[in-house]
Amino acid sequence: MEQKTKITAEEGKQELVITRDFDLPLELLFKAYEEPEIVEQWMGTKVLKLESKKHGSYQFETMDPKGNKHGFNGVIHEFITNRKIVRTFEMENTPFGVQLEVYEFEKLSDDTSKLVMHVIYESVAQRDQVLQLPFAQGINMAHNRIQDIISKLK
Repeated sequence: MEQKTKITAEEGKQELVITRDFDLPLELLFKAYEEPEIVEQWMGTKVLKLESKKHGSYQFETMDPKGNKHGFNGVIHEFITNRKIVRTFEMENTPFGVQLEVYEFEKLSDDTSKLVMHVIYESVAQRDQVLQLPFAQGINMAHNRIQDIISKLK
């Protein structure tokens, strides 16, 4: 399967830039990050809390194949509808620290849009650890699910 989601990781930097063009109107793409019911569908996780606003927060929970629960959470620092979300992201009970995520949404045409994610880690080593995981495949699969789920809402 083609990797439509592109990940740029410059050597020696503690950040990633992730880009993806969607065959979705901007407003619908943004909903995938704003509405708890939609987030649950494409992430395959339970949304315990999602306050889509400046100074809001979120808390998600997922289950691994062995039935163990894993939580992740963060604080939303900036929330501009259809344009930008700035938030922290922390996976509980892992060696990974808190990361900063900047999501920028761009209208390409009436029916297409682009997402640019700028993810900043606490260290280069931490970023490199994440890249050793099946991270690229996972985010590409998640973005494919967004495309599929949201297309049905059009």
